[in-house]
Amino acid sequence: MKVPLLDLLAQYQPIMPQLRQAIDEVLLNHQYIMGPQVKALETKMADYLGIRHAIGCASGTDALVLAIKALGIGMGDEVITTPFTFFATASSIWRNNAKPVFVDIDAATFNLDPALIEKAITPRTKAIMPVHLFGQPCDMDAIMALAKKYDLVVIEDNAQGIGSTWNGRMTCSFGEIGTLSFFPSKNLGAMGDAGMCLTNDDDLADKLRQLRVHGENPKYYHKWVGLNSRLDTMQAAILSVKLDHLKAWSEGRRRNAEHYYKNLSNVAQIKLPYIHPQALTIYNQFTIIAEDRDNLMKHLQEHEIGCAIYYPLPLHLQECFAELGYKKGDFPVAEELAGKVLSIPIYAELSTEQLDFVIETIKSFYK
Repeated sequence: MKVPLLDLLAQYQPIMPQLRQAIDEVLLNHQYIMGPQVKALETKMADYLGIRHAIGCASGTDALVLAIKALGIGMGDEVITTPFTFFATASSIWRNNAKPVFVDIDAATFNLDPALIEKAITPRTKAIMPVHLFGQPCDMDAIMALAKKYDLVVIEDNAQGIGSTWNGRMTCSFGEIGTLSFFPSKNLGAMGDAGMCLTNDDDLADKLRQLRVHGENPKYYHKWVGLNSRLDTMQAAILSVKLDHLKAWSEGRRRNAEHYYKNLSNVAQIKLPYIHPQALTIYNQFTIIAEDRDNLMKHLQEHEIGCAIYYPLPLHLQECFAELGYKKGDFPVAEELAGKVLSIPIYAELSTEQLDFVIETIKSFYK
């Protein structure tokens, strides 16, 4: 039996007629750049998340870059974030000539540890950028309280968390700006790159819309140097169809997670994901902490079970950030988990037989 880490064919097959119709409509209009489907998706997404403005862009990375630009963060400014995340979180700060300031993570949730943030705040700190990693929300009550205390803005990197909630409130709705990625492997994925910024601030929304089109308004007149980062019309059409299925897909992932919890909780050599009682996760990844992780991964791969390490090297130890002056041992929790985490299949279309095969293969390794 083969169990891929993600099976997009299984996801797309049931909705292919709707997708073809949506794509055909784009082909018939010929409005490939900022066509009506972009605005339609933005409206639909804003309604779904309960946020006033949704601004589509070319990728999740660009969404972060645009958010930082729109908030006026730049040279000499510091942004506090996590070292245990995808590269774009920190690179977006760097690309705006600001400085990423890392804080260690909570060992249970993999997310930024709020108890450590205050010590990292300096007079140069302008923002906190929490990441809702693997689809589990950060402790946004604690983070927003710190932001208010020190007059900081909050940018939520929600690339992996669309539809997740903290205390019943959607992620992306707490900070000044939230960002989404629609990379194909995400819970809501496009057929290519796509991203989005979310905000309840009218002025920030106007600025984001201008920045994504080279900073021009009106045409050929530029107040700022922006990006060429428009959401592709075809991708917007595809995402609009898929958004209708997102809730069901997330519920399917949670059901599959429960099957893992029920059948793997007695395996002493692994630790299953901890979900905070105030959080509703969407399980963008189901990430376990495993003893002898590398050999377990090899064992799963030999049995044709997809698995992956997110992330093998924390950002503070990446070569490109060497001039920040961090060293091994600075963030021990992130460093330890980087050597132990392993993500296993969790997508909604998994059959019970596939789930049981993953479970038995993990158990057989430790026996």
